[in-house]
Amino acid sequence: MDAGARRRPRAPAKPAFGEEEAAELVAEVFGLEVVWVRPLPSYDDQNFHVRVSSGGGAEGAEEYVLKITNSEDSEEPALIEAQTRAMVFLSARGFPAATPRLTKDGGVMALRAGGSGPGSKKYMVRLLTYLPGTPVAKIAAPTQLLYEIGKLAASLDKALTEQFHHPSVKSLHRGPFIWNLANVPLLEQYVDALGQSEHRAVVEQVIRSFREKVTPRLSSFRACINHGDLNDHNILVLPGSGAAPQYCVSGVLDFSDMSYGCYVFEAAIAIMYMMVESSEPLRVGGHVLAGFESVVPLTAEERAALFLLVSGRFAQSLVMAAHTARLYPENADYLMVTARTGWKHLMDMAALGQRAVEKEWFDTAAVYARGGPAP
Repeated sequence: MDAGARRRPRAPAKPAFGEEEAAELVAEVFGLEVVWVRPLPSYDDQNFHVRVSSGGGAEGAEEYVLKITNSEDSEEPALIEAQTRAMVFLSARGFPAATPRLTKDGGVMALRAGGSGPGSKKYMVRLLTYLPGTPVAKIAAPTQLLYEIGKLAASLDKALTEQFHHPSVKSLHRGPFIWNLANVPLLEQYVDALGQSEHRAVVEQVIRSFREKVTPRLSSFRACINHGDLNDHNILVLPGSGAAPQYCVSGVLDFSDMSYGCYVFEAAIAIMYMMVESSEPLRVGGHVLAGFESVVPLTAEERAALFLLVSGRFAQSLVMAAHTARLYPENADYLMVTARTGWKHLMDMAALGQRAVEKEWFDTAAVYARGGPAP
């Protein structure tokens, strides 16, 4: 899930289970006794951090995330199956992805009615392993970590594209999915949320440039399966040992924006989100790009689109946050996380221009390519 907004600005479909109901759900579906439960932040899904007894008291307890998918997405079981099977696949290959606890019936998910919302809607329920770590958003990411995140983004997409063959994978062809980077021009129907402002003018210029310079070239970019949302809240890290601040990635969260896209999309998404909390946002891109290209070197055409793809992702996040906050003002604080710094970063990129920003990114990446120390 994008930290700034959800992907579908439709009628509310969020589950409304209380903590006691969540505990009952774990018992009913998974046959486990909950020791304690607490809600986790979310938008149109509902998540709970739960600890369950493994029969040996608190010391033997295990921790999970109970994920209750909103009623709209719950109507697409093949898509949720693909996301879940992808997590299992990645975990088996050493990636720090959560894995599902099987239901009493041996499945990875179950459809259940409940909650205090209106009507008798049904929700897909999963119990995923709880991953340790701190979100990247809460630390000052050193260049070593930015490089590792770029490398992770490329490695993850490469593994999914080349080796993940579950039958549900075809559900990842998601057409006009608003968070696929190919679909930046679809933002036009939401820009009214920005009013008449300099922000709107910049976004409209991004959309125009994207349509003119990126859309005609999409077929030349190498296709792949994208995680699609490697944002600074969806990557968890743990500190390493030693005097210098080193981190290792301990968790990759939220596969709900997976879709078929292009390798360069994931590079752009990772760069954009690593810029959000950085004190030197324009320097970030080169380190992330160097890590990405250590696994999947970009072609000349893909590199030429990178600036507009990063700008496009900023536009997606900021426009959809503004639009969705209008629909659900009670959640504005949560929705506008990216907007707190994102508008400044997008405006600064626009003011500097493509050539200057690319020079910063490409010069930094070139130092790594020559085997030199991180600049």
